[in-house]
Order: sequence, then structure tokens, then C-alpha cells
Amino acid sequence: MKIWSKFIVCFLVIAILAGMVGCSPKTSEPAAPAETTEQPAGAEPEQVTIRVLTMQQAGYPVEVVNEIAERFMADNPNVKVETEFVAYEALHDKITTAMATTPPAYDVVLVDDIWYAEFSNAGYLYDVSDKITDEMKQGIFPSGWEITTVDSKVYGLPWGIDGMYFFYNEKILKEAGFDNPPKTWEELEEMSQVIKDKGLVEYPMVWSWAQAEASICTLVALLFGNGGTFVDEAGNPAFNNTEGVEVVQWMVDSIDKGYTNPASISYLEEDVRNVFSQGKAVFAVNWGYMYQMANFEPEESIINGQVNMALMPVFKKGLEKGIETATINGSMGWSVANASPNKEIGWEFIKFMTSKPIQDEYSKYSTPAWQTSYEGENLEKLISYSEANKVLIPNYVKQIPFAHVRPKVPYYSEASLALQLALQQALTKQKTPQEALDEAAAKFTELQEKYQ
Repeated sequence: MKIWSKFIVCFLVIAILAGMVGCSPKTSEPAAPAETTEQPAGAEPEQVTIRVLTMQQAGYPVEVVNEIAERFMADNPNVKVETEFVAYEALHDKITTAMATTPPAYDVVLVDDIWYAEFSNAGYLYDVSDKITDEMKQGIFPSGWEITTVDSKVYGLPWGIDGMYFFYNEKILKEAGFDNPPKTWEELEEMSQVIKDKGLVEYPMVWSWAQAEASICTLVALLFGNGGTFVDEAGNPAFNNTEGVEVVQWMVDSIDKGYTNPASISYLEEDVRNVFSQGKAVFAVNWGYMYQMANFEPEESIINGQVNMALMPVFKKGLEKGIETATINGSMGWSVANASPNKEIGWEFIKFMTSKPIQDEYSKYSTPAWQTSYEGENLEKLISYSEANKVLIPNYVKQIPFAHVRPKVPYYSEASLALQLALQQALTKQKTPQEALDEAAAKFTELQEKYQ
């Protein structure tokens, strides 16, 4: 009986289920399960890793970038930030290689001003135009937006409006009998001769003239300080005109006369910082970060307390034309890879990196891109963030209005390589300055016609 009763119960259950199926609407395919956009109650947020590519020279030191990333992760426990640091000279090619895969190897990249036209044209960068708030638009320097904007579209957030500065060892300069730094490069030569005659240092000046972009940066500062220009109003190369040739000849002569350390032709910015920080040079040109490291960090420098800054000198020819000073705009921006699967999280990260509080707090390494940081009480607060800022920020305010930019064209990287080679050939006397610059200008024109 028990077996028969179980059979009847099973039969009834099957019949009921069959009836339910028969009453349900017929479909050609089984219905897909409903998608939910919310995590189940109590569920942990999905863990996401974003990879960040940046550089390890100039600007924020490696440990500072990692510290900021740690702070972002503390605010966003579901996000892991992996940072990778490369030399500036490797950064461009590292980005282009990474963008060849889908998804790309990096979600967030640090982009130099001169690469935005090329990278946006190639579709590498996320268009964030509709994410820029009024606070960002009004708070950041217009020159900052010029860095990350191409054809009215914004591809990143400005990170430091930096320029090259003139540094000098105040202690050694006074020992040579001078109370003030030079205002012209010719005056610097006169001081250098006295310094050499007194045996204070062998080579008073050190530069970053290696066959790299750093040499172009110093060339721009010198070129505009001689009344020259990189390109003319039509965008054609003008660096090979009289003013340009005079500048490169002066570079060659400064080595021959022993004023410039001859190793400068192989030096990058960090080499300049190391030589200057060891008291082996009295004058140097470098980015703003060097002041903090050379004057306030004993583990990095033996001349702490001896370093000062001044407006970049110009040539007498430039001074006669009313040019008081001239430097290079070396600003950069943070951008998100357009093909990244983590674009929105990448955007949140670069917002954090470039935010006013973060840029203000770490301003001793890179001056903020926020113009509101330099207004009223904000300026006093910015200066108070570090001892370095007491000198760096006032110099920034005076120097940056005279910062010049390199051409923002998609073929700049190729054109720059030609000019880097030309400078190296001139400095090593393989060619005359005129021959070398003319060849670089011809390459520039060839690229210009190709892209047009």
C-alpha cells in the first residue's frame, strides 16, 4: 500500500507540472535570465586592477606617485593600482606599443604635451570632453587645457604647468665675487671665466644635451632668448634661421671654452641634477623638481642650503629686442586609454592624481596646474606647504608667462628625432650648425607635407 500511495502522489505531481507547462505562453527560445546592475545585498564590490604607465625622471619621484596611488586605493578598496615607471625617452614608444593590443597593456598613461596631437589622431586616448566640470574649466590654467585639448576635444587632465628654470650655487658664486646671478648668457660666460680662474670648479655650467628631447627643450629656451622662434606664423620650420644658428654655435663654443661640462652632450636631466648636487657645477638649467632635491634632501645632495633660482638668462641680442627671459613649457597630462575596459575607474584615478588638493600638497616637486592655487589666500597656503615652495612658487609665477611651446603636430616626434640628431652632429662637430639645422628643417618640411 505504501508503494502504491507513493506512486499516486508522484503521478499527481507530474500531472500538475505538465498542466503548468501547458498553460505557459510558448516562445521560440528559452527566456534569458534577467540582468542586474546591482551587487547582491552584502556582496563585495568587484575587484578591478588598473595599470598605470608613467616616467621615473623629473616631476614627482617614484615613491610620491606610489604614495598617491596608495591613497586612491585606500578610498577605493575594490581598486588595485599597478604602476610602472620608465625613462621619459622610453615613454612614447611604450605607449604606442601598448595601444597595439586590445585591451591595451595600460589603462592610464602619462602623456607629454607634444604627443597629444599624435595620440588623439591615432585614437589612443579617451575623449573626456563631456566629463570636464565648470570647476575644472575655471580652476585650471587655460594653458593647461591647451596641453590636453586637440581640435576642441579634451583627452586628459593637465598635470603640472612646468617649465625649465635657471639654478645657481649661491655660495660658490659669492666666493667668485658675484652677488647676483647673470641676466644674459654672455654675462654667464664672464662669470664662468672668473670661476675657472679661481679654481672653484672645472666646468661652471652643466646641461642636458644628450640626443634626446631634453636637448630640444633647452634649445627652445635659448632660441627664444635670442629673439628666434621654432616655427614661423605659417608653421614652417624657423629654427635654422640666423638666431637658431647663433644659438647652436654658442652651445658648441661654450664647450670649447670650458664653460660647459663636455659630458653634457650625453646628459639627461637627472645627470644634470646629480652633477649640480655634488657641487661640480655653479649653473644649471632643469625642471622645477631639482630645487627641492638639490637644496633640501641630504640623501640626494651635498649642497643643501646653497641653491637658488633666478629668471632664465637671455642673449644680449634678445635683451635688445625687449626679451627679459625665455623658457620652455614642459607640461604633461594624465589620460585614459580609449580601448581600456576600465575607462571610468581610470578617469576617477586621473581626477584624483590631478586634483587641486593633491597638486598643492606635492607642489615642491611639480607646480600645480590650478590657477586658483595662486590666488589670494590660496597662494599663501601653497607657499606654506614646503620650504622649497618659498623660492620655487615665486619663481614659477615670474617665469611661466615666458614659457614657449613646441609645435603641436602629429608628426612632432619624428621631426624632433631629426632635430635631436642635428644638435648632436653640431655639438660633436660632425657638421656645422647651419648644415645640421638645415637638414633637420628639411625633414620637418618633408613630414609636414606628408601629413598634409
